[in-house]
Amino acid sequence: MSVPEPRYLAVGQIVRPHGVRGELRVKVLTDYPERLGQHAYFYVTPPGRPEAAQRYPVEDMRWHRRTLLLKLGGCDDRSAAEQLRDMLVQIPIEEAVPLEEGEYYHFQLIGMHVETEGGKQLGQVAEVLETGAHDVYLVRGRGGEVLLPAVEDVVLELDLEQNRMVVRLLPGMWAKE
Repeated sequence: MSVPEPRYLAVGQIVRPHGVRGELRVKVLTDYPERLGQHAYFYVTPPGRPEAAQRYPVEDMRWHRRTLLLKLGGCDDRSAAEQLRDMLVQIPIEEAVPLEEGEYYHFQLIGMHVETEGGKQLGQVAEVLETGAHDVYLVRGRGGEVLLPAVEDVVLELDLEQNRMVVRLLPGMWAKE
């Protein structure tokens, strides 16, 4: 069973209010923060509830000590800003930066079936962990969990249409062997 593609892509998460005029401190979740200024509107949603998206015009956006400060239309005081705490700041998926060959959004990988090059079923991608050097896929299955680095030596094939990833387990990766 494949998950339908989301309508929105999270580019940030509201951490807390900033000041008393409705500004928001936002943790940036995109690899392209320089492109956030291109958006006239953002869609704000509670995590896990994309159907509750509300469109807000962007009034101002600035950087303060590596934190994004965002002022949205209709959010004019600290109380209104507090109501948006922990919500996701999103853009329509059509406005997202096109990915390069071999790059994937995390939502495309979650739930993907993982098997070894020999055909052994390991389970499904449950989470994508960002480590800095490269992503790591947390795979859960009947035999337990395995962490797979997203590198060419391990991930041999990734097929979005078939919802399938073929991997080569390096020595020590799978304790059940």
